[in-house]
Amino acid sequence: MPLYMSTFGYKPEVWAELINSPENRAETVSQVLENAGCKLKGLWYAFGEGDGFALIEAPDNVTGASISIVISASGAFRKFETTVLMTQDELLKALEKAQDVAYVAPGAAVHA
Repeated sequence: MPLYMSTFGYKPEVWAELINSPENRAETVSQVLENAGCKLKGLWYAFGEGDGFALIEAPDNVTGASISIVISASGAFRKFETTVLMTQDELLKALEKAQDVAYVAPGAAVHA
């Protein structure tokens, strides 16, 4: 199944709520994802611009996008971005296919 990396940043009021009432978000998020046919592969918190990262397995891009949309629409985040991840094998196939693509960069076209 495809993997997705979500990077998030909570709004300050969400952090305040978590300070007042700590909860294991991995348990909650896992249940939400399982109900949608997905799986939480990991949830990490970090210092810096991003407050955390989640690795999510979903059956397809439509399902992955629906999860991202619902979470973003919750209003709990100042930032929520999802990136589709590729395996090494998928990258190698893409590189092989790229050999057959003829691309002309902007400004590189010969003007007649």
